[in-house]
Amino acid sequence: MKASQFFISTFKEAPADAEVVSHKLMMRAGMLKKLGAGIYSLMPMGLRVVRKVEAIVREEMNRAGAVELSMPVVQPAELWQETCRFEKMGPEMMRIKDRHGRDFVIQPTSEEVVTDIARQEVKSYKQLPKNFYQIQTKFRDERRPRFGLMRGREFIMKDAYSFDRDQASAKASYQVMAQAYRRIFDRFGLTYRAVAADSGAIGGDLSEEFQVIAATGEDAIVYCPASDYAANMEKAEALAPQHPRQPACQALVKMPTPGKTTCFEVAELLGVPLSCTVKSIVLATDELNDYEEVVKTRVWLLLLRGDHDMNEVKVGKLPGLTGGFRFATAAEIDMHFGCQPGYLGPVGLKKPLHVVADRDVAVMSDWTCGANEVGCHLSGVNWGRDLPEPELVADIRNVVAGDASPDGRGVLAIERGIEVGHVFYLGTKYSQAMNATFLDVNGKPQFMEMGCYGIGITRLPAAAIEQNHDDKGIIWPDALAPFTVVICPINPDRSPEVKAAAEKLYGELMAAGVDVILDDRGERPGAMFADWELIGVPHRVTLGERGLKAGEVEYQHRRDAVATAVSTTEIFSLIQSRLNA
Repeated sequence: MKASQFFISTFKEAPADAEVVSHKLMMRAGMLKKLGAGIYSLMPMGLRVVRKVEAIVREEMNRAGAVELSMPVVQPAELWQETCRFEKMGPEMMRIKDRHGRDFVIQPTSEEVVTDIARQEVKSYKQLPKNFYQIQTKFRDERRPRFGLMRGREFIMKDAYSFDRDQASAKASYQVMAQAYRRIFDRFGLTYRAVAADSGAIGGDLSEEFQVIAATGEDAIVYCPASDYAANMEKAEALAPQHPRQPACQALVKMPTPGKTTCFEVAELLGVPLSCTVKSIVLATDELNDYEEVVKTRVWLLLLRGDHDMNEVKVGKLPGLTGGFRFATAAEIDMHFGCQPGYLGPVGLKKPLHVVADRDVAVMSDWTCGANEVGCHLSGVNWGRDLPEPELVADIRNVVAGDASPDGRGVLAIERGIEVGHVFYLGTKYSQAMNATFLDVNGKPQFMEMGCYGIGITRLPAAAIEQNHDDKGIIWPDALAPFTVVICPINPDRSPEVKAAAEKLYGELMAAGVDVILDDRGERPGAMFADWELIGVPHRVTLGERGLKAGEVEYQHRRDAVATAVSTTEIFSLIQSRLNA
């Protein structure tokens, strides 16, 4: 490709609404054009990157035995009603009506449609296993779309779905996909981690996220540097302390703490470690009748150490809280505590409630908490003496760096990441809801066992930029770059020798299958270099009249601080060796 034939449109400044690096640089490099909130046109330079992502994904999915198809973006609501997700998905799923008033959805994902295909087409165990995948546009009506392609409303996703005859073969299919994903992300040339994850609303138990490591990532990744353990924050287990609870040494004392409503403020005022304080979080669960009316409300008190944070995913799996919970209202708090938030505690409750203590709190002694009286806290609180033992002890907190690794092989560390892929084992969640059965070897109908596997095709380039950039612009890995090599001739219109040498090298690289672009726009060197540094092409060859007279050109990798002089007879082989490295 020659630059004069392509479309290059770069900008010195990013738009005011671009918040993260990837959004700023993709807009400045002319890869995106905003059409509406969370909706972007992929410009030619950006589309080339996306097509390279798709090509790698498609090759590895085919290699793993998956079969490509394409499912409609607009889907009948009836399928989603079979799984009850038409109501449960919430406002993120865009619902529309056709001219006849029939309900449809714009697909955010395609479990229902692919299960409908399977139940119509797969009749016998002899047709299993099967894995169908698509690379298709999705739409999720994000409440607050932001960060460009990182959290847009319309995006391209690769989603795959496996169907098996039993649990063992389904888990084998899951492992095939998990390994295919590792090959995919290895080929992208990005630093990533595969982490154990919670399956969330999509269902299932086996689950892994693929996270691109980046300081700007939204997700916290927990890992053990001394082992292979890795999990996302929602999944990472905080082990119970190994030491037993110490006997009480302090008397229960009410301490004045006027205006101090947080554990940090109270610890500072009383001169105690934050880890010796206990915070109270009050939740409520509602039992509804067939008319969606509340018939019974239960109030829960969760106790965590003052320096720990509640993990909502873990809490949502506790007995009695699996159906969903909310934070208690002011009236409900007053009914049980007789006090306003900021001074709440488990001692001397006005009305009984369900008490859940985190594992760390369950072994604490002589701790500090609210006194259920404005402007006061209690110190020297102890289980058994001052209040009953907790109704339930559970892991309900986020882990912190330095916690023991659940595999027993060291301590945990935390880094930031961007989720770009996720694999799930679903079981029969969808096949049962949609009666997707096959005849097994014994002639009896069985529900298909399913898996689900996604990669954010348009999110991945943004994640790659968050990991690979500098103050000049993007630094693409070879596999993702819009062009792998750029040839920059200096003043070719004034030097036939420069123009001829550039054309010769361009032809040789093209013939060798190298993805090369020749910048024949006649730009000034500074402007030309700035464009390609912004766009992030990894390998640059510069040809000038003075260098050619000495039999040399300049080679510079995008990460190199300075260019290197290379013989004109060796530049072709150098580029080939660098690309093959």
